[in-house]
Amino acid sequence: MHRIIEILKIKFKNYYLQQALFVFVILIFFILIIYPQLTSKHSGQKEIIITYADNLSAAHKLLIDKFNEENKGKIKVEPIDLPFNKFSTNERKELLARSLRSKSDKIDVFTVDIIWVARFAKWCEAFNVQDLDGIENKLLEYSMESCYYQNKLVALPLYIDIALMYYRKDLLKQLPNYQAIKKELSASITWENFIKLSKNFKKNKNPFYIFQANNYEGLICSLTELIRSKSPDSFKKKIDLQDKATEEALQFLVDLVYKYKMSPKEVVNFKENNSWEYYIRNNGLFLRGWPGFSRDKKKMLKEYNVEKFIVKVPLPHPKGTKPVSVFGGWNFMISKFSKHKKEALQFIKFVLKEESQKVLYAKAGFLPVIKSLYHNKDFIAENPDILFYSSLLERGIHRPFKKDYTKISDIFSYYSNKAIKGEMDVKEALKYANKNIYSESFIIK
Repeated sequence: MHRIIEILKIKFKNYYLQQALFVFVILIFFILIIYPQLTSKHSGQKEIIITYADNLSAAHKLLIDKFNEENKGKIKVEPIDLPFNKFSTNERKELLARSLRSKSDKIDVFTVDIIWVARFAKWCEAFNVQDLDGIENKLLEYSMESCYYQNKLVALPLYIDIALMYYRKDLLKQLPNYQAIKKELSASITWENFIKLSKNFKKNKNPFYIFQANNYEGLICSLTELIRSKSPDSFKKKIDLQDKATEEALQFLVDLVYKYKMSPKEVVNFKENNSWEYYIRNNGLFLRGWPGFSRDKKKMLKEYNVEKFIVKVPLPHPKGTKPVSVFGGWNFMISKFSKHKKEALQFIKFVLKEESQKVLYAKAGFLPVIKSLYHNKDFIAENPDILFYSSLLERGIHRPFKKDYTKISDIFSYYSNKAIKGEMDVKEALKYANKNIYSESFIIK
């Protein structure tokens, strides 16, 4: 620097010109040498903002705060909350699809129901396995199965879900053979014996079995279990809603309401939240649900003083078949239109750390997707329910991974709901459903 100034003094004898050149050289020196060092030392690179859309629990917010603190001045996650009490799963799906369809870069990372992956794949960035640091090998195979589309890894799991049943032990204890019934329920009771059990209770006093039969995806989950129990290969290739297994499955749900009178007619209006509330308010005996029931309705369970009486068991199964439960869960995806894909992946990898997954389970009850946690003795000792969930996961089944699945599901649930309402005969409903899934028509919800 000193040498440069001396040369300039010799070459430019005019005093003012020398001073001007001196200031110029100092400025250039500062810009090229000093300023980069100051910015890297004190403030780092400009903080990058990534947006994350999800149904945000207290556990989500805790992890976001922790990530932001660890990456202060570098990356900041700004959450977009899409709570289930304001948006149904279908509404959430359409909000996300609308944003991505417009090629907006307003959302960087978001979660989708595991069954939406194929639909959203065209708008999302495929993951380069080399960038994952081997994390994909640490995740549950059940979860990873839902993350591929056309042999490309387009999603990573946030948490997994599995369908189950709840019952009120204080009400069931009124029966003299409670211990035998309890044992049978714990191993998955047959639907045939479940029907017999219902005859011990007055339906007008305690609704026996609450399930979700509204025109939405939850109804398809119940149907899928019944269909795949009797016909494991159903829906793997061509979808045929007029086959014997599908007809028997839908007829059985209709019979639960009208023939056996085990389920109230109100189920045709129920999605998860209102079915769970109905169950609590009306002292129901059995409830089809997900692990989130005891988490999401904790306040209400305490208010009605029934939390201590709620027991989790596997769902019933048809006689002569193996018990199954349908998988649920939510997966991360990164928008193809994001300007910060690298940082979005960094956040996903943070949430998929073992410690982060522990937080999601401990604070919100979300089932972890890290394999090691299901074999970790300390974690199991602190969370003994993990063994129960692990046994359910082993018998889990997926709904079909098809690009047009959401259209199929919308149509199937629409006509199935009509059959359970008693507005259409089962065969007629399935005939129209089958016709519409292979046509260009759409159901307006």
